[in-house]
Amino acid sequence: MPLPDEFIYQLKLANPIDTTMGRYVHLIRSGSNYKCLCPFHSEKTPSCTVYTGTQSFYCFGCGAGGDVITFTKQIENLDTYEAIKLLAERGGLEMPENDLNKDGAKLKLRILEMNREAANFFYRNLLQGQDKRGLQYAVQRGLTPKAIKKYAIGYAPAAWDGLMKHLEGLGFTREEMLSAGLIRQNARGCFDFFRERVMFPIIDLRGNVIAFGGRLIEGEGPKYLNSGDTPVFKKSRNLFSLNFAKNANVKQLILAEGYMDVIAINQAGFEQVVATLGTALTAEQARIMAQYATEVVLCYDSDSAGQNATHRAINLLSEAGLHTRILKVQDAKDPDEYIRKFGATRFKLLLDNSGGAINFELARCREGLDLATEQGKIDFLRRTVQVLAGIRNEMEREVYLSRIAKEEEISLDILHSQVKAQLRKSYYTEKKQSWNAMMAKSSFRDELNPEAPQYQREAKAEEQILAYLFLHPDLLPEVEKRLKPEHFFTSLHRKIYEVFCERMPETDTFSVSMFRDACSDAEMGRITGIMAHNAEVALTADTLNDCIRLLLQAKEHEKINADQLSDDDLLSIVNQARNKN
Repeated sequence: MPLPDEFIYQLKLANPIDTTMGRYVHLIRSGSNYKCLCPFHSEKTPSCTVYTGTQSFYCFGCGAGGDVITFTKQIENLDTYEAIKLLAERGGLEMPENDLNKDGAKLKLRILEMNREAANFFYRNLLQGQDKRGLQYAVQRGLTPKAIKKYAIGYAPAAWDGLMKHLEGLGFTREEMLSAGLIRQNARGCFDFFRERVMFPIIDLRGNVIAFGGRLIEGEGPKYLNSGDTPVFKKSRNLFSLNFAKNANVKQLILAEGYMDVIAINQAGFEQVVATLGTALTAEQARIMAQYATEVVLCYDSDSAGQNATHRAINLLSEAGLHTRILKVQDAKDPDEYIRKFGATRFKLLLDNSGGAINFELARCREGLDLATEQGKIDFLRRTVQVLAGIRNEMEREVYLSRIAKEEEISLDILHSQVKAQLRKSYYTEKKQSWNAMMAKSSFRDELNPEAPQYQREAKAEEQILAYLFLHPDLLPEVEKRLKPEHFFTSLHRKIYEVFCERMPETDTFSVSMFRDACSDAEMGRITGIMAHNAEVALTADTLNDCIRLLLQAKEHEKINADQLSDDDLLSIVNQARNKN
């Protein structure tokens, strides 16, 4: 049974879309609406619009769109029921009794309960278990009792089924444990996924244990083992220790490489530290960080792998609109070791004096080159031009141009010309890529509305009819007399029209939310896209009539063609007549 319309109406009143989205992105006023960088794809220019009048949003870049419920589902990685429940809690509303997505919500709740019990099991085992290797490791790494408790660090015993038996004793099934990724199964049976490892629970922003990372103490196997994706966890969308970092009273995040680095830095008094979860930084994680900070200090290991990871992260963070600085760890292999050797005060100085990303990239231009030779200097300058051309702010670029020209004793005019040439090359490359993408898109199959490429004129007419009705829902009875769902050529537009005709008479005003339980998130995005793309078009009654006439005539023409004999049928009849003669 769906939730009552009145409850959804009150939910939206209590959670205006601009207020809700403002929790996650920086909104810029644009007339009566707002614009922002889309939180669902990387971009440098805002292409996402928040429409306060219709309480909807739409991104002209990636096509994401919908109402406040759709946005909350996507940004928080929740299902519909969980998103509504979260919005209800924020708005001070009591959830009505409902069976919406009951099975999926129940499984997620069971997994969260299992994860909490597993975290407690690992924690008790670290402190009270017979195997003291985990505790000895924590002490050797300089972890205080306060840090161990704060991060709920634990230890997975060597037994093949220790956790499994413990959870079965609490009433959890093996199927549930498999869904949570806590156990694995092979031909011989089920067994614990984590064994003989120091355990780091991964906690979300609401305090739920959603996954684990395990550090091998000794023996063979990967050094770190991390939970795979589950119904409550997606590693590309989460950051270790963000539940603590979000409360730091600074607009800065420190991005470290691993769990121990994070805990050591946090233990030293820097709450704003986070880490990725066993993978390289993703675009999603960069956009999440942009919700909490304007600057990120990259604090990766000083080895070649760490430096390569720094280079990759700079680009992703820049695309998310974050200013990036690089912390250069000297006389230690990682931040954890540096803090243990020199203390928190020295680390604070290191943090304050961290250099910008451009200086880091320029320093990398020298790697592997002998600048005492002419060829080495030429190669260095070629690399440098690439870096300088990547600086979008012209004034900032001029500063670095002048410095490089002076340091390398090269004509500023020559360096200028080389950078301008690279900028032109990049401009035409981007333009070509944009054109290719546009051409590919024009010939690409529309997965949501597969008939649209075949019936382009008809699909456009359908879209304008829908857009007109969204603006003038009171005219629906008149349109229904002339236009039936079967007159539509494309399945998605027909579906939207059918839902609109069914539900509009039951309400006073049009709302995107009327499609919520009948359409997928992608379809909700397409509906808001129809509104957005036609917002600046002068849709009039004449436009509506022309579009309806086009569909009716096209259907009539299609019917005539269908009634006519095909060439093969006609040939078959002629041959039959010849045979009779």
